[in-house]
Amino acid sequence: MTALAVAKPQRTHPKTFAVKAATMLTQLVVPIGVGAVTILDDGDLSDLLMFFLPLIVVVVGLNFLLAYLQWTRLTYEVRDSDIRVESGLLSRAARSVPYERIQDVSLEQKLLPRLFGLVEVKFETGAGGGDDLKLAYLAQGEGDRLRDLVRARRDGREPAVERAAKETSRGDVLFAMGPQRVITFGLFEFSLAVVAVLGGLAQQFDFLLPFDLWDIDGWQERLAGPGQYLAGLGPLAQIVGIAVALLILAVVGIATGIIRTALREWDFRLERTDKGLRRRRGLLTRTDVVMPIHRVQALKVTTGIIRRLFGWHALSVVSLASDSSSANHQAAPFAQLGEIAPITATTGFSLPSSDIGWTRRSAKASVDGALIDLAVMSAIALPVWYFSPFWWSALVPLAIGVFGAAREYYLYRFDRHALAERFLYVRHGWLAPKLTIGSRVRLQSVELRQGPIARRRGYADLHLGLAGGSFAVEGMPLEHARAWRTAILDSIATTDFSELLEPESSSLQV
Repeated sequence: MTALAVAKPQRTHPKTFAVKAATMLTQLVVPIGVGAVTILDDGDLSDLLMFFLPLIVVVVGLNFLLAYLQWTRLTYEVRDSDIRVESGLLSRAARSVPYERIQDVSLEQKLLPRLFGLVEVKFETGAGGGDDLKLAYLAQGEGDRLRDLVRARRDGREPAVERAAKETSRGDVLFAMGPQRVITFGLFEFSLAVVAVLGGLAQQFDFLLPFDLWDIDGWQERLAGPGQYLAGLGPLAQIVGIAVALLILAVVGIATGIIRTALREWDFRLERTDKGLRRRRGLLTRTDVVMPIHRVQALKVTTGIIRRLFGWHALSVVSLASDSSSANHQAAPFAQLGEIAPITATTGFSLPSSDIGWTRRSAKASVDGALIDLAVMSAIALPVWYFSPFWWSALVPLAIGVFGAAREYYLYRFDRHALAERFLYVRHGWLAPKLTIGSRVRLQSVELRQGPIARRRGYADLHLGLAGGSFAVEGMPLEHARAWRTAILDSIATTDFSELLEPESSSLQV
């Protein structure tokens, strides 16, 4: 039994108030900068020295005082049946979470806490990210011990057993991404988010610039420059300018994708431990998440329009705590299928074999979907053509209808589903196909849905109850849907879930 087990209120680490004060100060940087620039723009330096600087000192002092008082008033208590957190200066708030409600405990280190050697402990309850319990901040070792203690009490074991398991099994690396892999991943994460952010800042603070940023004529005059050299090139100058602008956007998009990916995925490591799949990643914000094996309900293998041409895929798990954040359950965000196979085997699942019997969706479902898309869009195009002064505007809804019909055709060609002895596989999509792997015994329910057209035409949608996610097979031939329902219900009925979900039944479980 550790010191954490003593049932008395405890405070977070003393450095917590300094981290929170520094975090609040970062939110004051922009207002302070705007105020200083405004005062200097008026040319009155004395006001800046006599009034503005002392005001900043007072604000910073109050900031540190508020952070210190909040730290003194935040306590947590690890009790026999729950963990209790109390906070608040003027009005006190207390929250208790029973151990059986805690689905997992994860550690997160953002940049400032990481510099101080602190971690944020998150208790995932499955009620959503905003309702999860958090403790910020604890020392690294204290966070590890608290996580092990809560897990042990949740599972009805002694903490010493949990620590011993941690010491004897550090984990086998299942998947890792080095700097080269992370940069390659970033090349496929093209993003122009920084352009949108800079554009928004320019829109808000354009009064600080010595010229009108959105004046197109002014930009043409500046680009012409001395001697009007570019202006003399005529249309060629405009083509060159557009090409340069597109090149700059491409460079910015690629650089943004690489930077964002590096910050999120740096030193990515997925390990097999006695507690499950342990994933650590992040450059500035370091996260440490454990995904218990016995909580994995399904797997998803996804890809992108371009990255699939190079064989890159992503593997994520659907678990009982997936509603907290889907990103928290990525097991391999950028990997080849050969690297994904060992991870799926570790979770007790398997990728579809080469000789598996795939079945297409119903051709009638695709034909009906295409006809409905064309009919709806044609009904919209008719009044647009009649009332709009531009007759060609009616082509827009017609083009949407044609695209919808083409999509139904390609879904018929590429959508597949298969039922194996232990698993079921659903492959959906044609530009960026997604493969969902479900376990026949872990499903909660099977529902067969038919609309009025589907009843007449002989096809149905099969909706499968999946804890932590959604699972459906659309447009199945009716005889296949009924056969699937019978087989899956038989698998569920013959399974003893009290043994299946027992933590001690697997050496990989928490």
